[in-house]
Amino acid sequence: MTQNNKVLLVDDELHITRNLEKVIPWEMLGLEVAGTAKNGVEALDLLEQNKADLILCDIRMPVMDGLELVRRIREQGLDLDVIMLSGYQDFTYTRAAIQFGVKDYVLKPIPYDELTGVIARVMNEQRARRRKAKDEERKIGQMIDMANEKILYDVLMDYTAITPDHLLMAGVEGQIDEPAYTVIVLDLNVGSEDAQDWREWTAKERKMWNYSIISVLRRTLQKAALPHAVIQTRDGEWCVLIQNASQTLSQEQMAEWTRHLLAAVRSEAAHRLNAGIFARQAALTDLAVAYKTVQRGMQLSINGDGLAFFGGEKSAAVEPERIMWDTAERLVSGLKRGDPDKVNDELSRLADQLQHAGEIPTERLLAMLNFVALHLMRELKEAGLLPRDQEEVFWRKLDGRFGVKDLLAAIRQASSVGVARSTDKRKHSHRQMGDAKGFIDRNLFRDLSVEEAASFVGLSTSHFSLLFKQTYGETFIEYVTRERMERAKSLLAETALSVSQIAKEVGYAERRYFTKVFMKYTGQNPSEFRSSRQGGQIAETEPDDL
Repeated sequence: MTQNNKVLLVDDELHITRNLEKVIPWEMLGLEVAGTAKNGVEALDLLEQNKADLILCDIRMPVMDGLELVRRIREQGLDLDVIMLSGYQDFTYTRAAIQFGVKDYVLKPIPYDELTGVIARVMNEQRARRRKAKDEERKIGQMIDMANEKILYDVLMDYTAITPDHLLMAGVEGQIDEPAYTVIVLDLNVGSEDAQDWREWTAKERKMWNYSIISVLRRTLQKAALPHAVIQTRDGEWCVLIQNASQTLSQEQMAEWTRHLLAAVRSEAAHRLNAGIFARQAALTDLAVAYKTVQRGMQLSINGDGLAFFGGEKSAAVEPERIMWDTAERLVSGLKRGDPDKVNDELSRLADQLQHAGEIPTERLLAMLNFVALHLMRELKEAGLLPRDQEEVFWRKLDGRFGVKDLLAAIRQASSVGVARSTDKRKHSHRQMGDAKGFIDRNLFRDLSVEEAASFVGLSTSHFSLLFKQTYGETFIEYVTRERMERAKSLLAETALSVSQIAKEVGYAERRYFTKVFMKYTGQNPSEFRSSRQGGQIAETEPDDL
């Protein structure tokens, strides 16, 4: 049942407020009389105790008249509408009241039918205005969620540093104080017989399927009103982050929610996923470690199935698996960087580990290498370094249950193709990053986003972020902030421009925020810095410098 809006009646003539209470069809108008007052002072007291959406108010009253009441209401920023009641002789006052934002006025003696129509119109306008504001708020909330998911993706992939200083530069420093997250990784076992049809799908079909999984997960979490993010980390793998706003979830609660998500996917997407959960809550700064811990644990759980916890005291990987996995991670890193020497070193190390596997049963050794090969294949595919025909070679080796030597040969072959493609990409990427850097340097004076810079060179935001960090050794935000601060330092030392003007020159619309970042970067506010660089001259001091 919809709750009625509240109306407050203010008039020093008692019979008028009584007639208004009785004659106006308040319930039909969706309103309820919250109280009556004889003057503005009483009305303000009532407003402190109870919220009102509409006030019907006389102009001339003792103690505090209607004009002063409206002025106080606007001064306090109260979200309500006012309809004035006035006599003919008060028309001058009525015009003044309209300047204070009064919605309408009705002349006394009050024509109740006309007043009813005025109230209905004013309230309809108010409700429409509030619905629009709520829609805008919802849209902004969705945009913020998208921005947060972009930040969280970069954090999970370890593309960006998470420190108070870095978050300040990015303008999202409040993130550091956010509650911890429950980290759940959902993964399709791409090497299983159940996924055989998935392996035969086209890239477009897989993309649509991945998106459908994301939609299922988001709908399920939205129904439960859980603050969350659903991030696709690679083809057939997703990371679900549930923000623990009020309380820490127990492992039983984590497992219950994970089973709920798995069931929803199974029901709507017709594929069975496995799930890994980080055994404890993870802060923003620990998300990358938590994600990699769960991902590695799931891949190395040779006999694992369904749902498991990783990252607890007793969940460390068995030593041979851990050593082999670390080698695979370094191999992937070398391939993505287009470093043939690193790739050859890690392939030799992998072969040596297999040769000196000792008493490890062949079945277990083959399973370990199988998981390494799958991980390598998925990472290469995600980076665009594995052609479709090479992917099919991998599947044939895995499905045919070839021996260790055959599987190692497939890994070598894929690595050879991957490093060649990566080297070509690296040359092209260096050109792209050079173009991107020039674009950024030319546009430091205005608001500039990583999405815009990525679009300029024709890359996705996530891939651009990775390449930029690899090329220049710092993130997009770190580079932009450093360049802006260095320009600001030069302008402060060498020109007489005001701090406000310099802030705008280096891309900050708000002087206060520019000062905050500058102090974090240099340890001084802009005026202090200018004074120290201009021979101790008395520099201008602006309010926001203090």
